[in-house]
Amino acid sequence: MNKVILMGRLTKDPEYREGKKTSYARYTLAVDRLYNRDETDFIPCLVFGKGAEFANEYLKKGSKLVVEGSIRTGSYKDKDGNTIYTTDVIVDNQEFAESKKSGE
Repeated sequence: MNKVILMGRLTKDPEYREGKKTSYARYTLAVDRLYNRDETDFIPCLVFGKGAEFANEYLKKGSKLVVEGSIRTGSYKDKDGNTIYTTDVIVDNQEFAESKKSGE
């Protein structure tokens, strides 16, 4: 089973793109570690379709979110021929983790 649930804050506004078949948005969540709040992981997230449109319209830097999805890994060769490994969370569901007032 490949399932991820994360709660964190956006590090910057989502990057939204219209693809040939569907739209997509990328954002990074800053997620505090459970047992050491002084350490933070920065998790790249990718969302498609209506979720991407929602991200583009409503999500901003600092928004606190809960996301649910799955991990996707991949690799590619850069211009120098080095293999670059990637890890993304493919978001199936995203929800605000706090009200707008409490986030201000």
